[in-house]
Amino acid sequence: MTKNNLLTFKFGVSLCYHRRALVGDADLDIARDVSRFDEQNTNDNIHITMHNETNTPGNMAIFRRIVTASVLLATTLLAACTSVYVDTQTKQVPVAQMKKVADPKPVQLVFEFQTKGAPNARATDTLSSAVSKEVKDSGLFSTVSSNPQPNAGMLSVTLNNVPITEDAASKGFVTGLTFGLAGNTVTDGYICTVSYLAPNRTTPIVKTARHAIHTTIGNASASANAQKSPSALDAINQMTLDVLSNALDDLSRDPAFE
Repeated sequence: MTKNNLLTFKFGVSLCYHRRALVGDADLDIARDVSRFDEQNTNDNIHITMHNETNTPGNMAIFRRIVTASVLLATTLLAACTSVYVDTQTKQVPVAQMKKVADPKPVQLVFEFQTKGAPNARATDTLSSAVSKEVKDSGLFSTVSSNPQPNAGMLSVTLNNVPITEDAASKGFVTGLTFGLAGNTVTDGYICTVSYLAPNRTTPIVKTARHAIHTTIGNASASANAQKSPSALDAINQMTLDVLSNALDDLSRDPAFE
């Protein structure tokens, strides 16, 4: 093989755990462009930087195989070293414990998931069904619809993901050959705001509840007030049920709620 046909490259992989407001299992979407992998709102972002001096089809095929193998290895390492826990200080309120409504009214439900106050459409779509089901199951309203209804109130539910601790990258997360040896815990906070505006009223009733999800990376110990979840998606779903039930319970007990 001549020098011109040699594939020379510089290949570096840095693994950085980033909090994700959504949601989803810790799956990775591998970008078609092998020179960059960086999708917004994914749990695990892998940044790949490479350089090759000979951009031939054969060399690029080898290049792609190397990249794919490296990404798969990195994914396995990250999955093995990451655990997700739901904070137990905020517990789900059973429907039986909520205050009963004598004459439930219809309501239009509007739900939005936010990341640091900014709308997160992907997370909203993922959790909409669970939020709607919980509101219906609460028994606080006669009917729940995403569309306007005659003589219906308006229930707005906002779930905002806010950072509580620094992410692993800013805390100097150790990667490479020492991957997993340095432990960190990342905590995401969630603020659930429920705003109910009754028909023919001008002032809404607003209730707020808070929750948290902890993610341990490497050899970090789990929080004492946390329960391990099978996956990130399970943690998000449980957190949503917990925090929303608390906000709805507070709403049911407000004297102005009818």
